[in-house]
Amino acid sequence: MKTRHLIAALAIAAVPLTVMPAPAIAEPPIYTDVFSDVAVQGHDAVAYFREGKPVKGSKDFTVDYQGAKFRFASAANRDAFLADPEAFAPQFGGYCAWAVSQGYHAKGDARFWKIVDGKLYLNYNASVQKKWEDDIPGFIKSGQDNWPRINK
Repeated sequence: MKTRHLIAALAIAAVPLTVMPAPAIAEPPIYTDVFSDVAVQGHDAVAYFREGKPVKGSKDFTVDYQGAKFRFASAANRDAFLADPEAFAPQFGGYCAWAVSQGYHAKGDARFWKIVDGKLYLNYNASVQKKWEDDIPGFIKSGQDNWPRINK
């Protein structure tokens, strides 16, 4: 009898267990670095529009928006953002616009940016930005189609 129990136990142990994968962790709506809750790597989102370049923001002019901290170089830029955050916040939450067009999240880098039709887009790096620039309207359209699905 003991042998039969041992054989049964060994047979059960030999059956592979079905392991449920861990649930996917949703990305936050605004990209921030792993150890920070600061958006656009601390750059002033309004400055892209007003100065045409990335400008570091200051802790003195900080706004919480959609779970991230946006920093600004001046009170005027902070106030402009507060008046209309959707006009200045990077599209796709500051994630790489090209990656979103491909259906996934990747970090957006504040150094690789472009304003298109009055909207700020970030890319992962220079080579990805070059790919994105090959068909900006098409990639924006694909990104807009993908964003609701991947931004859950």
